[in-house]
Amino acid sequence: MPLELKARSEATVPKPTARSRKQSALARRQRNEAVVLAVPALIPVIILSVVPLLIGVSLAFTDSQLISESAPGFVGVDNFARLLRNGAFWNAFGIGAIWSVSVTALQLVCGLALALLLNTDLRFRGVTRLLAIIPWAMPPVVVAIMWQMIYSPTNGPLNWFITSLGGPRINWLGDFSLALPAVILVGVWAGMPQNTISYLAGLQQVPVELLEAARVDGAGAWSRFVHVTLPALKPTIISIVSLSFIWNFNSFGIIYVLTAGGPGGKTLLPMLFVYIEAFRNGNTGMAAAMTDVIVVFLVIVLSAFLLRNFRKGVQA
Repeated sequence: MPLELKARSEATVPKPTARSRKQSALARRQRNEAVVLAVPALIPVIILSVVPLLIGVSLAFTDSQLISESAPGFVGVDNFARLLRNGAFWNAFGIGAIWSVSVTALQLVCGLALALLLNTDLRFRGVTRLLAIIPWAMPPVVVAIMWQMIYSPTNGPLNWFITSLGGPRINWLGDFSLALPAVILVGVWAGMPQNTISYLAGLQQVPVELLEAARVDGAGAWSRFVHVTLPALKPTIISIVSLSFIWNFNSFGIIYVLTAGGPGGKTLLPMLFVYIEAFRNGNTGMAAAMTDVIVVFLVIVLSAFLLRNFRKGVQA
């Protein structure tokens, strides 16, 4: 480059002023402070989440046993190859998918309906909201024991009501065709309050002006819900449905206490199958491989769901 052009180009570049240097230093200091503040929160996450996840992934490639005097040996992808031929695991995987989709969908419908009710000028609205979140405050084991008593074929209140109407006694948790619907109902009841509170918070953020404008234009209650309320709640619904599906697919406590996977494996969810493989059969290497498959499945499903909704948002 000729010296004249070089000098001219250097002359056109603005020199940093004292103010800009001060702003840059302030921005760097703020970034450093943010990192320092984030470290205490990241340490528990790394210790309690990331490290166990890495250990679980590594165990999937070994022949690790729960009780063994020798160190686990490396077996490559042998556990995953055996897992592909394990029909019982894939049957539990299918039951888990049915459970997760059913519970998540019903929690969405029932939770949103209850949130719409609690968002109205309901009498004793505060007390009603408090009662609505009681199942959320109960431990899963307590919920399962309570529903075991409700479903009891001998002295449960549900069967008492049915027999008082002249119907037969039903073994809800012991019947092959009724056990899964019965535990799905429990899962919906236990998880609905969390959905309700989230949707209620979203409903309170819907602009009142839009609802009033739609009412003035002659839109009915259903039309206002479909064209105003539902679009405003879409981000909340996407987030809650995604998290609920993951939580429901990983369900363990309620099913373990209610049925322990019975009768005949009709309620055997994937995480319960992993528990049996690890702590009853002692095959921790195979159990880790099952866990890795579940994690990959959930990541793929969640990514596909979020990507699909993201593309819809961009096209809109």
